[in-house]
Amino acid sequence: MKKRALFIDRDGTLVIEPPIDYQLDSLEKLEFYPKVFRNLYFIKKNLDFEFVMVTNQDGLGTSSFPEETFWPAHNLMMKTLEGEGIQFEDILIDRSFPEDNAPTRKPRTGMLGKYMTEDYDLANSYVIGDRLTDVELANNLGAKAIFLNDEVAVPAELKEVCVLQTADWDVISEYLFAGERKAEVKRTTKETDIYVSINLDGKGDTDISTGLGFFDHMLDQIGKHSGTDITIKVNGDLEVDEHHTMEDTALALGEALYLALGNKRGIERYGYCLPMDDCLCSVALDFGGRPWLVWDAEFKREKIGDMPTEMFLHFFKSLSDAAKMNLNIKAEGANEHHKIEGIFKSLARALKMAKKRDIFNYELPSTKGVI
Repeated sequence: MKKRALFIDRDGTLVIEPPIDYQLDSLEKLEFYPKVFRNLYFIKKNLDFEFVMVTNQDGLGTSSFPEETFWPAHNLMMKTLEGEGIQFEDILIDRSFPEDNAPTRKPRTGMLGKYMTEDYDLANSYVIGDRLTDVELANNLGAKAIFLNDEVAVPAELKEVCVLQTADWDVISEYLFAGERKAEVKRTTKETDIYVSINLDGKGDTDISTGLGFFDHMLDQIGKHSGTDITIKVNGDLEVDEHHTMEDTALALGEALYLALGNKRGIERYGYCLPMDDCLCSVALDFGGRPWLVWDAEFKREKIGDMPTEMFLHFFKSLSDAAKMNLNIKAEGANEHHKIEGIFKSLARALKMAKKRDIFNYELPSTKGVI
């Protein structure tokens, strides 16, 4: 069986990169990256990756970075990691300066020849680092990149290779251990043509176009306030009315939620509620696998924006059915706009709570043993 590897950067990834000179050349500068110990140990214990350190150390061994200032901190770092059960199978250090354009310097692959063979499954290996050169290295290797930096944008040409961007080692472990939670659903009928994609572990980025402006605004609330990336594109028979567009969007979005949740291990399962100005809205949610809707909300207006208020209940019923979840929705207040927006925001917050996953307690949240 082919082997997999994690090619892990050192400074800025395992340890905090010293500011100003970027050289870890004294024990006083040694500071480990938050949460790195428990997560690397968890990965080493539960997964089959080889650990390979790949680091550029500019001018190591020259007068600008003498070896006697490098090794004490480096050796203490390695000894501390080993004491926590974290062993590296290989340590690769390039000593060149950037202007040398050495073939061994990241993002070039000169130090990694032994891994670019049939013995390794590079397509399912990862480069983890805090610089874009680490993402470029993954691209050059034919591996995937995990970018430990949430402040620098990944260029468009590297987005495909960069499967995760975060500043949190907990998120990296979750991704490697439990996988991504993404889904795409395409639903085409004689009445609607719908595309939905979601990423439950996203940042709340949305791209929504249903042909109904207020509906778009409400769906945007779900993504923004739940931290779920959502794309929804709908071409519906609005020349007839809004019914098919809203119902089929709910069915497609619900199905995408159901698929993205996967086996549901480690999730919180439940979530709930918020006030919005004059309104109090609560959405209690259970991803228990049994659809049910309780609806306690009345609207006096026929439409809010271009959305018929009679379709609100129907939307949430369809969403509940397709996602196989319980929804108990209540809203009270005078302002109709605030009331329905509060419901959508409450749903988003309930979703954010219920989808939360803990890989360190990776159990099915049910006494039945099935969900």
